[in-house]
Amino acid sequence: MIRVVVENIVLFLLPTAIYVIYVLLTRKQEEKGGVLDDAPFFWLMLAGTALVFLVLIAFGSTSGGKPGQSYVPPHIGRDGRIEPGELK
Repeated sequence: MIRVVVENIVLFLLPTAIYVIYVLLTRKQEEKGGVLDDAPFFWLMLAGTALVFLVLIAFGSTSGGKPGQSYVPPHIGRDGRIEPGELK
Protein backbone atom coordinates (compact mmCIF):
# COMPACT_ATOMS: atom_id res chain seq x y z
CA MET A 1 0.00 0.00 0.00
CA ILE A 2 2.82 2.39 0.84
CA ARG A 3 4.41 1.71 -2.56
CA VAL A 4 1.26 2.91 -4.32
CA VAL A 5 1.13 6.10 -2.25
CA VAL A 6 4.82 6.82 -2.82
CA GLU A 7 4.46 6.23 -6.58
CA ASN A 8 1.56 8.68 -6.78
CA ILE A 9 3.43 11.30 -4.75
CA VAL A 10 6.47 10.93 -7.02
CA LEU A 11 4.25 11.29 -10.10
CA PHE A 12 2.63 14.38 -8.60
CA LEU A 13 6.00 16.00 -7.83
CA LEU A 14 7.66 15.01 -11.13
CA PRO A 15 6.70 18.23 -13.02
CA THR A 16 8.12 20.33 -10.16
CA ALA A 17 11.36 18.32 -10.16
CA ILE A 18 11.71 18.76 -13.92
CA TYR A 19 11.06 22.51 -13.52
CA VAL A 20 13.71 22.84 -10.78
CA ILE A 21 16.28 20.96 -12.88
CA TYR A 22 15.46 23.14 -15.89
CA VAL A 23 15.83 26.36 -13.89
CA LEU A 24 19.10 25.22 -12.36
CA LEU A 25 20.53 24.31 -15.76
CA THR A 26 19.44 27.50 -17.52
CA ARG A 27 20.05 30.02 -14.73
CA LYS A 28 22.99 32.36 -14.96
CA GLN A 29 25.52 32.25 -12.12
CA GLU A 30 25.08 35.90 -11.15
CA GLU A 31 21.31 35.63 -10.68
CA LYS A 32 20.20 35.69 -7.05
CA GLY A 33 17.14 34.20 -5.42
CA GLY A 34 15.70 30.79 -4.80
CA VAL A 35 14.82 28.31 -7.48
CA LEU A 36 11.15 28.25 -6.53
CA ASP A 37 10.70 31.99 -5.92
CA ASP A 38 9.01 32.63 -9.28
CA ALA A 39 7.74 29.10 -9.86
CA PRO A 40 4.29 28.71 -11.45
CA PHE A 41 2.95 26.56 -8.61
CA PHE A 42 -0.62 26.42 -9.93
CA TRP A 43 0.50 25.05 -13.29
CA LEU A 44 2.97 22.64 -11.70
CA MET A 45 0.22 21.27 -9.41
CA LEU A 46 -2.18 21.03 -12.33
CA ALA A 47 0.41 19.17 -14.41
CA GLY A 48 1.18 16.81 -11.51
CA THR A 49 -2.50 16.09 -10.91
CA ALA A 50 -3.09 15.45 -14.62
CA LEU A 51 -0.07 13.11 -14.73
CA VAL A 52 -1.34 11.10 -11.75
CA PHE A 53 -4.83 10.77 -13.28
CA LEU A 54 -3.46 9.79 -16.69
CA VAL A 55 -1.27 7.07 -15.20
CA LEU A 56 -4.11 5.77 -13.01
CA ILE A 57 -6.45 5.63 -16.01
CA ALA A 58 -3.82 3.95 -18.18
CA PHE A 59 -3.06 1.25 -15.61
CA GLY A 60 -6.71 0.79 -14.70
CA SER A 61 -7.76 0.20 -18.28
CA THR A 62 -4.85 -2.05 -19.31
CA SER A 63 -4.39 -4.35 -16.32
CA GLY A 64 -6.62 -6.95 -14.77
CA GLY A 65 -8.65 -9.78 -16.13
CA LYS A 66 -11.42 -10.02 -18.65
CA PRO A 67 -15.06 -9.80 -17.58
CA GLY A 68 -16.25 -13.09 -16.16
CA GLN A 69 -12.82 -14.25 -14.96
CA SER A 70 -12.38 -15.08 -11.31
CA TYR A 71 -9.31 -14.60 -9.18
CA VAL A 72 -7.88 -17.61 -7.38
CA PRO A 73 -5.65 -16.40 -4.52
CA PRO A 74 -2.32 -18.03 -3.67
CA HIS A 75 -2.78 -21.37 -1.95
CA ILE A 76 -0.82 -24.40 -0.80
CA GLY A 77 -0.81 -27.09 -3.49
CA ARG A 78 -0.88 -30.86 -3.10
CA ASP A 79 2.91 -31.08 -2.91
CA GLY A 80 3.07 -28.53 -0.07
CA ARG A 81 4.33 -25.67 -2.24
CA ILE A 82 2.71 -22.27 -2.43
CA GLU A 83 1.07 -21.78 -5.82
CA PRO A 84 0.75 -18.16 -6.97
CA GLY A 85 -2.58 -16.48 -7.50
CA GLU A 86 -4.09 -16.51 -10.97
CA LEU A 87 -7.08 -15.50 -13.04
CA LYS A 88 -9.26 -18.33 -14.34
